[in-house]
Amino acid sequence: MNLHAGHRWLRVLRTPTGRTAAGLVLVVLVIAVVGPAPWSGRANAVDTTNILAGPSAEHWAGTDNLGRDIAFRVLEATRLSVGLALAATAITVLAGLLLGTAPWLLGRRAGRLVSGAVQIAIAFPGLLLALFFAVIFGVGATGAAFAIGLAGAPMFARLVQTLVAGVAARDFVAAARVAGVGRFRILLRHLLPNIAEPLVVNATIGAGGALLAFAGLSFLGLGVQSPEYDWGRLLYDGIGVLYINPAAAIAPALAVLVAGLALNLLGEAVAKGFGMDALVGLPVPAGSPTDPASKRAAAGNARSEAEEPAGGSAGEPADDVVLDVRDLTVSFPGADRPVRPVRGVTLTIHRGEAVGVVGESGSGKSLTALAVSRLTDAAGRVDAERLHLLGADLRAPDSAGQRRRLGSSLAMVFQDPASSFNPTQRIGRQLAEVSRHHHGRNRREAFARAVDRLRAVRITDPERRARQYPHEFSGGMRQRAMIGMGLMGTPALIVADEPTTALDVTVQRQVLDLLTAIRAADDVALLLISHDVAVVSEVCDRVLVMYAGRIVEDLPTERLTGEALHPYTRALTGAVPRMDSPLDRPLPVIPGRPVDPAELPEGCAYAARCPLATQRCRDEDPPLRRHPSGHRVACWHARPAAPDDERKTREAPSAGEASPPSAAQASRNSTVQAPSASAVETS
Repeated sequence: MNLHAGHRWLRVLRTPTGRTAAGLVLVVLVIAVVGPAPWSGRANAVDTTNILAGPSAEHWAGTDNLGRDIAFRVLEATRLSVGLALAATAITVLAGLLLGTAPWLLGRRAGRLVSGAVQIAIAFPGLLLALFFAVIFGVGATGAAFAIGLAGAPMFARLVQTLVAGVAARDFVAAARVAGVGRFRILLRHLLPNIAEPLVVNATIGAGGALLAFAGLSFLGLGVQSPEYDWGRLLYDGIGVLYINPAAAIAPALAVLVAGLALNLLGEAVAKGFGMDALVGLPVPAGSPTDPASKRAAAGNARSEAEEPAGGSAGEPADDVVLDVRDLTVSFPGADRPVRPVRGVTLTIHRGEAVGVVGESGSGKSLTALAVSRLTDAAGRVDAERLHLLGADLRAPDSAGQRRRLGSSLAMVFQDPASSFNPTQRIGRQLAEVSRHHHGRNRREAFARAVDRLRAVRITDPERRARQYPHEFSGGMRQRAMIGMGLMGTPALIVADEPTTALDVTVQRQVLDLLTAIRAADDVALLLISHDVAVVSEVCDRVLVMYAGRIVEDLPTERLTGEALHPYTRALTGAVPRMDSPLDRPLPVIPGRPVDPAELPEGCAYAARCPLATQRCRDEDPPLRRHPSGHRVACWHARPAAPDDERKTREAPSAGEASPPSAAQASRNSTVQAPSASAVETS
């Protein structure tokens, strides 16, 4: 439950429905707890002189075939009826949690088998499942409890699977995975606390359904057996004398109705109080010194020139290489054939170097970063000739050592600071988790380290802030705290995926300055992914331009604006508005749309939008190779910008169009105005 759970429960009790339901449930529970003591004697007293008597002042609901008072028997049966219903609900919740979290814990293949079994079980009616399990476990109270509990487990398991899948896609779970936290620990600390409220709501509603189901089984003779009795058993006995004494059947039926209605109304009220009306309809019965910037740029240029092209020899990495990627491919299952949103990416990042990655949405930027961080979706397949972090092979199977290496050497900064932290845990505890898990620090030492890291990322009053929840932080503070989490270890590489997109300009400047300062102080490498060419130009030494899953140009930052060789790179930089842009002319745009990764053309993927494209471009995909100017480019017509290139870019029609798109249409396709990554890129 989160910080406001107590206030939400109070809000539930303030509504008329909530007060009524809570009152009824309280009465039922009190009767169940204290019931047998005051009236057990009268409920079991046999009076053969008063058999099958009708309602009277002495016997409000009459007597049964042994002269026992039916009203007192209904009151005494409350404990067994409610207790068995709650036991069945507990079995439903426990079995549903085990089945629902199995796909997360077991992985893709075993998890798929569990999910398939759950879906098959859901296809059968709940009553049929209950009867099936009743036959297996046998008649009686214990068998009926297991039968009803297991019959409700598939629907509860599907709910858990859905909720876990939603929370598992959040950035704070990815951050925990990058930190090397195991799946079971993530489940207990991050997933379950964030889905507890909807589970409580549905378990409450499911308790009412279990009560009705239990009464039904006892009525059919498969539940509680004589001499014990619950409401269903009393209803069964009352039906036999319905025409002699109707109250014998009405009294237990009324008890089932009131208790079931109270539990269901309470579940409805809790759902509305917690703001989860959509879930109610679910059919659930349950420091080193700083080098000058000029020296870094020169070193970056020399390293760029020393790299091999994508199709060439991989070679041996230098001693200062932090990340070495050769021929990285990421594929997902498609309707006809695998879809490859990342195709043959090769890059090398050295200590202290800042490398930027730019490109339109869907170009594969974020997916490349996720593949490096081992955060791709379970359905995705990552292949590479080499994928090394500090010389360690990231393609190796998951292990404690692998997780420890990632957690200590790699820091990930996500796009949305609001989803970067678990909302149910304090900031300091989340930062301290990294130190406790990887560095063996105790609780006090880890918390002190967390406070120190918050101070290092320029958060004022870090001791107080460490004890606050994420919602008490502003967006910029959350982003800085996220960077602080990455600094809990000794990271050699920071991967920042659109770290300033959700922030205003002032806070954006602060975050970028912080990343620059960290990189300079500790000689940390930086991989910065952004749509904003200006941001990358300001922060990075080298820029990788991606299009359709490939690196189409790799060049030093100072050459990006005036010396780019690829038409797409020039189009990207040309689409950035400038202060001296003529106000009477439309903004430059890139006509057409990016290609679909599932329908890649035979030749150059940019050919349909390129003003310089020839037939060779449409037939042959150019390799990424060294140009005489010094940097790498994948283009058959690589050259500096010609005087009329800007005009050709604006006038070139998009694929399938007879004329250039309008300014409104083109602006929607412009790289600088694309707000977020595509669905494929963020899978």
